[in-house]
Amino acid sequence: MNVHENDAIYNLTDTCVHPLTLSELLAMDDMHASKGIRMDYGVIPGDDRLRRKIADLYVSAPIEQITTAHGCLEANALVLETLLKPGDRVITYTPSYQQFSDLSRSLGCKVTALPLYEEDGWQPHIDDLETAFGDPVRLVILNQPNNPTGTVFEPPYLQKLGELTERYHAWILADEVYRDPAIPSLSDQLPRCISTGSLSKMYSLAGLRLGWIRADQKLITHINSRRDYTIISTGPLIDSLGLAALSHQEEILDRSRSLIAANKEAVHEWLQNEPRAHVCMPAAGTVCFLRYDLGMPSAALAEQMLKDTGVFFVPGSCFDCEHHLRLGLTNDPQLTAQGLQKFSAWMDQHC
Repeated sequence: MNVHENDAIYNLTDTCVHPLTLSELLAMDDMHASKGIRMDYGVIPGDDRLRRKIADLYVSAPIEQITTAHGCLEANALVLETLLKPGDRVITYTPSYQQFSDLSRSLGCKVTALPLYEEDGWQPHIDDLETAFGDPVRLVILNQPNNPTGTVFEPPYLQKLGELTERYHAWILADEVYRDPAIPSLSDQLPRCISTGSLSKMYSLAGLRLGWIRADQKLITHINSRRDYTIISTGPLIDSLGLAALSHQEEILDRSRSLIAANKEAVHEWLQNEPRAHVCMPAAGTVCFLRYDLGMPSAALAEQMLKDTGVFFVPGSCFDCEHHLRLGLTNDPQLTAQGLQKFSAWMDQHC
């Protein structure tokens, strides 16, 4: 995305709901007081009012279980660097976010990636999970909902995951950056679960770079000790803007839900007339995984189509899953519809 997305006319792969402008955010809240913010480090683990708002996204979480980070990406990294040591075994899923496997490997860990099965709606299999726990496991990492498939793990699988991690004293890291707060957090359901999130996806504020970790208070203390040597703090300006967003979260989330629903409808209408594309539409999240019926590898397809039409997808090869493309549900729906029609016209020329 770093190389290609700025060349796109139709960015059909973005994961963040169409971003708010700073003016739109400020208009929701009386931010005149922000001019009086003292530009020091602020409260090191995050402003207390902000952390209370984040804690309210969970069923029962005191602010001592919350610390902030620069986006969910850094929140995940802080958890991994605090929990893992060389030789630890980590379970991840595929297709999924590359950070989970690659950062774990860079820390010297052994990674086992369990498949999500497209024929089963991109759900994992309990048998695979039980087999993976045949050797000691330190950490299981998952997206909830998943990137790129939108998978929300089903209750029987989560129950088994909870049983196994408790039995073998393993941890779960649930990256819930795509979670709508209407969906229960796994950290409220599974005792050994750490949850991370941010304002990037559903809240349309990726540029604010505000993320967080919810975890056991003892673990948060360890994370905060490491954090002192990485970011120190998110800072009072970011904290105040994050507080404004969460103080008006229903307004922001209603906008996001409306855009996602309209994009799903645009994709559904396109699929009715496009037999070469197939999508298992997710119940939640901001992305889905499109399978196409062309012989061309996904990276070559994505690069050539961008050059020819301005339509941009992240190729499935980035997720070790060929002949797929990540399709975002986050744009202006008219732009999505136009881009998909251009995709069809491009496929007509390459069949």
